[in-house]
Amino acid sequence: MSEYPVFLTFRVSFKYLWHYPFCLFCMYLYVIISYYESINQCKKELPEYFNFASDVLDEWARLEKDGRKPANPAFWWVNDEGQEVKWSFEELGSLSRKAANVLSGACGLQRGDRVIAVLPRVPEWWLLNVACMRAGIVLIPGTSQLTAKDISYRLQASKAKCIITSDTLAPAVESVLPGSQFLKSKLIVGQGSRDGWLNLKELLEVASADHQCVKTRSQDPMLIYFTSGTTGFPKMVEQSHSSYGIGFAISGRYWMNLTPSDIMWNTSDTGWVKAAWSSVFAPWICGSCVFVHHMPQFKSETLSRYPITTFCTAPTAFRMLVQHDVSRYKFPSLKHCVTGGEALNPEVLAKWKIQTGLDIHEGYGQTETVTICANMKGMKIKPGSLGRAVPPYDVQIVDEQGAVVPAGEEGTIGVRVQPTRPFCMFSQYLDNPEKTAASVRGDFYLTGDRGTMDEEGYVWFVGRADDIINSAGYRIGPFEVESALVQHPAVSDVAVVSSPDPVRGEVVKAFIVLAPAFVSHDPEKLIHELQQHVKKVTAPYKYPRKVEFVQELPKTATGKIQRKVLKNKEWARERQQ
Repeated sequence: MSEYPVFLTFRVSFKYLWHYPFCLFCMYLYVIISYYESINQCKKELPEYFNFASDVLDEWARLEKDGRKPANPAFWWVNDEGQEVKWSFEELGSLSRKAANVLSGACGLQRGDRVIAVLPRVPEWWLLNVACMRAGIVLIPGTSQLTAKDISYRLQASKAKCIITSDTLAPAVESVLPGSQFLKSKLIVGQGSRDGWLNLKELLEVASADHQCVKTRSQDPMLIYFTSGTTGFPKMVEQSHSSYGIGFAISGRYWMNLTPSDIMWNTSDTGWVKAAWSSVFAPWICGSCVFVHHMPQFKSETLSRYPITTFCTAPTAFRMLVQHDVSRYKFPSLKHCVTGGEALNPEVLAKWKIQTGLDIHEGYGQTETVTICANMKGMKIKPGSLGRAVPPYDVQIVDEQGAVVPAGEEGTIGVRVQPTRPFCMFSQYLDNPEKTAASVRGDFYLTGDRGTMDEEGYVWFVGRADDIINSAGYRIGPFEVESALVQHPAVSDVAVVSSPDPVRGEVVKAFIVLAPAFVSHDPEKLIHELQQHVKKVTAPYKYPRKVEFVQELPKTATGKIQRKVLKNKEWARERQQ
């Protein structure tokens, strides 16, 4: 039996497709047209009203009930204690309606109110995502590693009226409550009870499953993410119902290669925007199963034990996997791998291909966008490249004035926003009109990332604008030096930053975690060997003039190296001297 309705065998425009359930439009993309044809057909018109819960999830539930969707669950959660949760789209719908009634009832929240959710990878996080959409409540996700100071800042800046967290983090929230004048309710996720807190599990048991989804406009706010900049406190990035709710249709199908038959495992922490990308919107737009393994440490055995077809994790995690040689494992169901969040080293790409027979399809985007560039399924992969622009984006490399630079010339990666701003861009930096205005130069939104574009339109990442090392007039991106170093067998992990120098202004410094077999080697000889290695692999002027061996590198909860931490420490030493 076909997975898709027969009537979707003709060509229609975006405008006409909105008369049908949105998930059927995604199926139309899958069945009827190729990647480039789909873009030529789109008229880039949005519906006036759109809500992901009712227009996508509920439609998958209907198709599921009619037997027109593969039997995979919508959501599949496991942990290391042997617990397991599976929800069909219909069950997700029923439970999320109950949760929406909890938010609107016991928590006293109204449409447009903001809620902070600081939770680990527990099923309730996904449930609350959908519940907020149904109730028109703006969700603000946060990582479980937030400190009391972080929570306090977010409560004040967002004016959130409710916070949802675990019993582990509840004490940190309580320690900052005296200064949280906007907070009206506190919801705890877990088995225990706590004075002054509502318990989600208890409320769900008595909540009604009868809930009418709020009719949200496409451009109404849906999500707010706090994202760090080069200076000042984290900014609030506001995303609308259409930007993420519709914006991942193309990349979900053509970058992540998802269909209703797929089971996708994305390892991202719930506080990181990649969780929204690859654990909510992209897979559920395509009717795929979202797989979650709640575990203290990443385990590659998960790919062997469960029928995962699509795998997404950070480049750092792929690097760790190939170092342990995953060729000794069998991944019988795995057929597609994607990565993002930081640049992927060509060496890692090559080793993964050798060990598994699979490519890693790198994608690139920001909290402010959906996927900007990607190595789509079927494209030629150029190792080290971010791939080509993902429609509807027009991606160019621009100079400081916003003018497009020639192929091969370095500049800032920019997205064209004039004369038409892509619908899948962020709405604004909330309460920061100056920053919102400053993000645009000429006709382009500036990502703040440096790159180049070759004559075939492939984009090559150089580094964050603030990470670029300017040594005696030479501009050096840390990624290229890191890529050279990881090719040496002595290097297990590495981060490259600028270090102050009285002659050159700044020089390249490498912080290196050694492979176990090289820990006892003579450090001076090893440093010289590594420097010579970099000179041979890349331009000689890019070699690290300073090298420091360390036990570990500072990383975020999602495994991204925090170069800024190392850079700040390095320059702080200079100020202290």
